[in-house]
Amino acid sequence: MTFVHPTAIVEDDVTLGNDVKVWHFVHIRSGARVGDRTQIGKSCYVDTDVQIGTGCKIQNFVSIYAGVTLQDDVFVGPSVTFTNDLRPRAFGEWERVDTVVKKGASLGANATIVCGNDVGEYAMVAAGSVVTRPVGDYELVAGIPARRIGYVCRCGKRLTERTESCSHGQGQESR
Repeated sequence: MTFVHPTAIVEDDVTLGNDVKVWHFVHIRSGARVGDRTQIGKSCYVDTDVQIGTGCKIQNFVSIYAGVTLQDDVFVGPSVTFTNDLRPRAFGEWERVDTVVKKGASLGANATIVCGNDVGEYAMVAAGSVVTRPVGDYELVAGIPARRIGYVCRCGKRLTERTESCSHGQGQESR
């Protein structure tokens, strides 16, 4: 059963899947799509033309701007910020640059994802990182700017080698 808190604003022409949870003071703009079993935490903003997949968890105070796609099972930590314009100005036209966060990826608290830099499947972005280039599948990145510091398996365990599997047998060899 889908739940929308009474303080949330869900505009007309929003698609909410089954068992979605939309918490306090969330604003979801017209044209946004949210997949089944997704949770959107307190004080989030979901812009028009945002696509959110099934089973995503979006923590409090996240801003997801037009042109961002979150595929299935994406985790977005508190206060993550997405951009959508490489040359923002308060005047004139803007040029939207899209970003995709692929299936199973995790974005740590306060990370910033600069538009046009996709995040790969099951990748992990450390808290506070600034992503200024694409992140590959299963990569672990950290820092400002974010740089690869290793790899993770599907369950998030850090790996010593890209082809290693974790104790759960959830490595990358099945890809």
